[in-house]
Amino acid sequence: MNDESSSKLQIPSPKPTTPLSLNYYHPSPSRTIYSDRFIPSRSASNFALFGLSTPPPSDGSADNDISSSSAAYTALLKNALFGSDLGFVPPSTPDKKNFPVATTNQVNRNIFRFKSETWRSLPSLSPFGSDNQLPEVSHRPAKAPRIVPKSPYKVLDAPALQDDFYLNLVDWSSHNVLAVGLSNCVYLWNASSSKVTKLCDLGIDETVCSVGWSQQGTTLAVGTSNGEVQIWDVFGCKKVRTMEGHRSRVGALAWNSSMLSSGSRDKSVLQRDPRAEEHFVSKLNGHKSEVCGLKWSYDNRELASGGNDNRLFVWNQHSTQPVLKYCEHTAAVKAIAWSPHLYGLLASGGGTADRCIRFWNTTTNSHLSCVDTGSQVCNLVWSKNGNELVSTHGYSQNQIVVWRYPNMSKLATLTGHTYRVLYLAISPDGQTIVTGAGDETLRFWNAFPSTKSQNTESEIGASSFGRTHIR
Repeated sequence: MNDESSSKLQIPSPKPTTPLSLNYYHPSPSRTIYSDRFIPSRSASNFALFGLSTPPPSDGSADNDISSSSAAYTALLKNALFGSDLGFVPPSTPDKKNFPVATTNQVNRNIFRFKSETWRSLPSLSPFGSDNQLPEVSHRPAKAPRIVPKSPYKVLDAPALQDDFYLNLVDWSSHNVLAVGLSNCVYLWNASSSKVTKLCDLGIDETVCSVGWSQQGTTLAVGTSNGEVQIWDVFGCKKVRTMEGHRSRVGALAWNSSMLSSGSRDKSVLQRDPRAEEHFVSKLNGHKSEVCGLKWSYDNRELASGGNDNRLFVWNQHSTQPVLKYCEHTAAVKAIAWSPHLYGLLASGGGTADRCIRFWNTTTNSHLSCVDTGSQVCNLVWSKNGNELVSTHGYSQNQIVVWRYPNMSKLATLTGHTYRVLYLAISPDGQTIVTGAGDETLRFWNAFPSTKSQNTESEIGASSFGRTHIR
C-alpha cells in the first residue's frame, strides 16, 4: 500500500466539544471526506438481466479491474443460484485471463420462471395428503384398517337368560367383575380368575329385571319384578337395603357419582340417594310408557332416558321435567350411550320399526346425524380408547357392528348369536365387550383397541378360549 492510500484512510478527529453541549461539525466543501462505510461499485452489475438500463462505465483503470473481477463473481453466483441453464460458463482459475461472461441470449429471460421439466410441488399441508409428494421426503405408509377378530374368544353358558328387550341384565364393574341376572338369581363372574359367585336369590315370586354397578365397583343395584331396588355389598355378599317407590318392574338402572336412578314400567324415573333415609329424593315424570334405557353422562350432570313411547329425554341434576326432548325415533329407545370423548355427544338407537342410530348434541340441542342399521338396535357403547362405538341388534340379523365415528363406516360385523343380542357391557380396560342373547350365551369379543396398541390383548385372558357355565 502506497503513502497516498495510507493518508486517505486517516479520519480527521472532530473538534473538542464542551460537555453537555451540542456542536455541529461543518466540513470544508473542498475537502474530500473518507470514512469506513463501504459503498459497493455498481459498474459490474448486469442491469440488463433485470430489465434495467446500465449506467455508463467509468474511465478509471482500477474500476475496470474491479469490473472484470466482479463479473466473474457475478457469473459464478448466478450459476450457483439459478443453475447452469441460464447460459453462464463456470469460471476458470484465477491465474487465467479469460473470465466467464453471460451469453447474450439470456438477457431477457425471466429468471424466476420454473422449469417445467424439473418442477415439483411442495409437500401438501392438507390432512388428506397429496398426490404430488417430494421423493426426498419420507412418508409413513397408509395405515391399514384395524382388524377386529370375527369370533368370540370366550363363550359362557347363561341358563335362563331372559329374551326380553326391555330388561338390562348384564353389567361390568370397574373391578373387572361381571354381574348377570338369571331368572331370580344374580351371579358374579370374576373376569380375572373366572370364579363364579352367586350373590343373591330373590325367591320363586320375583325375577331379576336389571343390574347396575356403582362407579366404585363395590356396590351392585338389583331391580326386581315387583318394583324394588336392592342394594348389595358384593365384597360381603350381603344386602345393604331395599328401596321402594315403583309400582311395577324396574328394568333400567344408572349410577352417577353418588345417586342411583331407576326406570320402571310405571313410566317414572326415581332419583335415589342410598345414603339418605328416604327411598327416593325426586321423581321424574315425562314418559308415557315403560322406561327401558337410562344413562348418566360422564360428567354426572345429565341423565338420558329412553322409553317404549319412542321418546328420548335429557334431564339435569335438579330437574323433574325433561330439559331436552327428542321425538325422531319411531320405535322404543333402549340403546343410549354418552360419548366419553366429546362433551354433550349422545347416541341413541330405536327398535324394530325404527332401526336407526341417531346422534345428538345436547349442548346446542341439535340432531347431528342418522344411520339406518337395518335391524332393531338393542344396545350402544362407546370405546373408551378411540372414537368408535359398538351396536348390538335384534330382528332380523342379530348382529354386532363396530363403527368408526363420525363417518359411521363399519369396521366389523360380528355374528354368532342365534337370538336378539339384547345385552351389552364393556370391560374396564375398554378393549373387550360381552354380549348376551336369548340363546342363553354370553360371548366375549376383542372389539376395541387399547390405549397403547391395537393388538394388545385384554388382561382378562383373551387367549383362554373356551365355553363354560356362568353357574
